[in-house]
Amino acid sequence: MTWSTGLAGLAVGLLIAVVTAPVGVSGAVFLLPVQLSVLGVPSPAITPTNLLFNVVAGPGALLRYRREGLLLSPLTRRLVAGTLPGVVIGAVVRVFAVPGATAFRLLVAGLLMPLGLWIVARTLRPARRTPAAEPSARTITGLSFVVGIVGGIYGIGGGSILGPLLVGRGMPVAQVAPAALASTFATSVVGAASFALLSLTGSGDIAPDWYLGLSCGLGGLIGGYLGAHLQPRLPETALRLLLGVLAAALGMLYAVQSLR
Repeated sequence: MTWSTGLAGLAVGLLIAVVTAPVGVSGAVFLLPVQLSVLGVPSPAITPTNLLFNVVAGPGALLRYRREGLLLSPLTRRLVAGTLPGVVIGAVVRVFAVPGATAFRLLVAGLLMPLGLWIVARTLRPARRTPAAEPSARTITGLSFVVGIVGGIYGIGGGSILGPLLVGRGMPVAQVAPAALASTFATSVVGAASFALLSLTGSGDIAPDWYLGLSCGLGGLIGGYLGAHLQPRLPETALRLLLGVLAAALGMLYAVQSLR
């Protein structure tokens, strides 16, 4: 790829991360359609490239959240413990069972579009007298394992799905966002390593696009730090609406692309 492509990737990664980091969503979910439709990254190489983006971009937001004392929490440990084994399984499934881009887009659309609309509806609905019960520790760990598999298939680390799910269950965004990003970073490291090993034993476009992943990730590193810095300055309602709109918009975008 040319230097202009790398510069464009840097700018895209930065802009996406600034918007998504405050709500705990990895910018990789919005990098996927850019790779598919604009840059023409082949499948399944698009998945490890997204994971590489997460590895490079993740420390920016995580450093900011750590400075604010929001990173180390029981929720973070549960999400990481569940998603790490799941992402390895997801990487194997992605390479050997779900290689097609069309099925890939439909799965993303079917998951994120209704989830995003649900979060928006719950946020705009008048507050109930009794808040929704938060999920138990066992439920969170089990859910993290399943989402880790899904995240390994999609190349989004898992935290980008867990964030909307947990916020939709009533947990505050300020608590969920750092834990979700930490989970995304940890599973992306393991997932990228899994794809690198699988590329040695299989054929086809399995290894990541290193140049694109690193250039986008550098932009995400800067944007993630800025986005995490903005989070405490945004009200909870605005954060929930932003998360819901992002998830629904991404699902709708993938649905349209799968029909082309």
